[in-house]
Amino acid sequence: MPVKAYNPRWAHHQAMWAAANSWQKRRLLTEPQLAAVRAAYPLDYYRPNIFLRVTLFLFTGIGTLAGSGFLGLFLYEGLFHNSSSQEELLLVATAALSAAGCLFILEASIRSSRLYHSGVDNALLYATLGWLLFLALYVATKNEPDIYYGGFLLFSPHITVALLLILALLLAATIRYADRVVAAAAYFTYLLFLANCCLQLPGGRLLLPFVLMLASGGAYLLVRRLTHRPDYLYYKPCLTLLKALALVTFYLGGNYWVVREGNALLSDALASSQIPFAWVFYVFTATVPVVYVVVGLRRFDRIWLWVGLLIVGFSFFTLRYYRSLLPPEVAATLAGSVLVAAMLWVARYLRTPRHGLTAAPDGEEDNQKFNLESLIVAQTATVPQPVAPGFQFGGGSSGGGGADGSF
Repeated sequence: MPVKAYNPRWAHHQAMWAAANSWQKRRLLTEPQLAAVRAAYPLDYYRPNIFLRVTLFLFTGIGTLAGSGFLGLFLYEGLFHNSSSQEELLLVATAALSAAGCLFILEASIRSSRLYHSGVDNALLYATLGWLLFLALYVATKNEPDIYYGGFLLFSPHITVALLLILALLLAATIRYADRVVAAAAYFTYLLFLANCCLQLPGGRLLLPFVLMLASGGAYLLVRRLTHRPDYLYYKPCLTLLKALALVTFYLGGNYWVVREGNALLSDALASSQIPFAWVFYVFTATVPVVYVVVGLRRFDRIWLWVGLLIVGFSFFTLRYYRSLLPPEVAATLAGSVLVAAMLWVARYLRTPRHGLTAAPDGEEDNQKFNLESLIVAQTATVPQPVAPGFQFGGGSSGGGGADGSF
């Protein structure tokens, strides 16, 4: 059985179509050349528009729930009738058979109908993982002492094994199906597993923010290394999302509001109080957003820039939550006015490209240059050559035709 459930060429063909459409909008390709690219890299899979995908997802999810319900009823009537002592066994059997059935239908549908994140396969994948995760949690917490049910579940050593099993299961599903939701769930399970291990140490609560920041930084470095793999395009949606999540969780791990309120939640306190080394988290809250924005502008990386702008707002929320200087309506009006004025100034300033940045849409910077490149390409090639394995479509970088006519 291959490791990847979908044909890896589908992701490559999809990326070629996206690049060719972008080049054609920039007048680097003519209509016949665009048609030649589409003929050379056909999208021979089933993936409808977003509205139909949502509809298929909902109906498939309802169908899997109904099928599991009928299966449980059949098992109850046939094997466990009038046997109240075996209700737990009935629940486990229903979950196991439902997971096996959903997995079988998922694999068969991908092979026979050539589904590619079409909504049906997503729903079947989530149903399979849902039943398997339920089984992992049930088995791991079946003999859970009552002391942990009255407190916070992350303190329980019994859930460590469950989190480890869930993490392995989600990682395997991510490697095979390259689903963004599953990849995000695996990442948060990874952080929960580290938090659970940390909270069982004597000074774990004090170390928890720094552990989460280090774990987020390590995850980001790993994602950057994975972007150089030959099969990068197959996992590109997952890696892009994980990159953004790693940046967000690194900031949240050092945010003063998150650390202070999270410490109160773990302590079952009604109100939060000042935390040790508060000045360290003040520094993180103030400096990390600025670093993100600067790095995003210097590297032309949209993810760094978008995340940086997002957490700038959260840093202001943190400041206002504990230090209210103005009434809410006055503060909101002033903040909105400043943001609008800054947006107008930046758009006007970058109307002429400066420092490698521009406010113009893609393809409108230099039409004459693009016309010249399109002419060269038309004279030297009929079909663009495939891109190199390390070429990235988007994510703050851009590509175009060179003077030698290669892409």
